[in-house]
Amino acid sequence: MSERECALGWQILLPGSAKRVWHLMERFGSAAGAWRATEEQLVSTGGFTREQAGEIVMLRKKINPLLEFRKLEKLDIRFIDIGDPVYPEMLKNIFDPPPGIFIQGSFEKSDSLSVAIVGSRKATPYGLAVAERLAAGIAPAGVTVVSGLARGVDTAAHRGALATGGRTIAVLGCGIDVIYPRENKDLKNKIAARGAVISEFPLGAQPVPWHFPVRNRIISGLSRSVVVVEAAARSGALITADIALEQGRDVMAVPGNVSSPLSVGANRLIKQGARLVDGPEDILEELGVNRLFGGSREQKRSLPSLTVEEEAVLKMLNLEPVALDKLVEGSGLAAQQVLAALVFLELKGLARQLPGKYYLAGSL
Repeated sequence: MSERECALGWQILLPGSAKRVWHLMERFGSAAGAWRATEEQLVSTGGFTREQAGEIVMLRKKINPLLEFRKLEKLDIRFIDIGDPVYPEMLKNIFDPPPGIFIQGSFEKSDSLSVAIVGSRKATPYGLAVAERLAAGIAPAGVTVVSGLARGVDTAAHRGALATGGRTIAVLGCGIDVIYPRENKDLKNKIAARGAVISEFPLGAQPVPWHFPVRNRIISGLSRSVVVVEAAARSGALITADIALEQGRDVMAVPGNVSSPLSVGANRLIKQGARLVDGPEDILEELGVNRLFGGSREQKRSLPSLTVEEEAVLKMLNLEPVALDKLVEGSGLAAQQVLAALVFLELKGLARQLPGKYYLAGSL
């Protein structure tokens, strides 16, 4: 079998175990050399018990990489090993890069200018709005937004990048053919069409808990900086931030409400020296990118023309939810005028409605 076929075989056999696979490849000279190793040779590496080595030999016989490549082709999924020219250079240079990646979509050279935006799955409306606006603010400057397609902040970050015509990469903690979470099926398809959906886990791999800390090193490994939007005291986003520091990446954080449990992690990072982020400009400045002229893509969007009523309502919207009655009171307009203005602001991407007749600023 070819080196690429054997690399795919190991990715199926030992998913999420990059260190073990690298150890085998170093010991036997290549993925193909490791694939031919006997049970005795596997035990001699010191990385496996006899029982584990025997199981590897048994399972190895059941894997046909050529058939696996055909399955991938039918699903429009590619397997890229670390020797492939399109394998991301930044990811290649971390301590334990995945020997191979499954991908829907494509990598581009411009993805070398990437920022990860991560945070809580149970984000507040404030956190969701901030994540989306940050992504929408940096994507037009040519920055690729990286996140994990989870509920909450991840979803908002991907949406923000797509809303302004930008690129975004989703790193999964399951097989690419597994839809998780279910409600993000359409979003996942849009990301694959306009960026990339990637995973080191093979087809059919389910989103079990240990997969997510493992995949976090890829999120930070692909990125120059990691921005934490909302995170509780013990959060996966903080794991990503810790890994980012180990990889030599910059860590930034958005300050939050001191009375909110979801702000504890981000506020602590700022205390520990993470750069405080209160707008896209902070991220672009850290990257050395000019917001207006930094990107090579034609993604600049002008502010839509607004009526007097729309301008009056828009002035009152921010990242904190505002009740409808407060908008009526503060704008001096009739309730029907405010409602009409809100409808058009939503259509223009400048406002978003929340449950309970609350509104906040959109991501344009």
